[in-house]
Amino acid sequence: MKERRIPAIKDGTVIDHIPSRDTFRIIRILNPQEFKYPINLALNLDSKKIGSKGVIKIDSRFLTQSEVNKIAILAPNATVSIIKNYKAIEKIQVKLPEELVGVLNCTNPVCITSKEIVISKFKVLREEPLEVKCHYCERVYGKDEVEIKRK
Repeated sequence: MKERRIPAIKDGTVIDHIPSRDTFRIIRILNPQEFKYPINLALNLDSKKIGSKGVIKIDSRFLTQSEVNKIAILAPNATVSIIKNYKAIEKIQVKLPEELVGVLNCTNPVCITSKEIVISKFKVLREEPLEVKCHYCERVYGKDEVEIKRK
């Protein structure tokens, strides 16, 4: 089989070891329409670690801690590499914090967060499979139920 490569980036961010099924969810939460530079992505690459993976390369953009936390929700085994002058100068293994503040929306219609302007807070009960609990209404959500804030 012929090997295919994603072009190298001079400066920016590479997100690797994303479960293939979650690659587009991660792209969406990063708001790609706001980017002024190219994004390259690959899906269904072989991975000894997770079976089938996705990779996202974002040219000339670096992620905030909030964005890294959002990635950790969907891809707890992902790595984020900071690229400068075509070299990885830092490699971060994503890690969920114990509490997610302002990262998720509570979808419980009777939760105070759906009625008033309140910063959401979720306690991470378990990383894999993901389980988080709303601080206000105490509803528990799994990975496929969470609603990640886009901004």
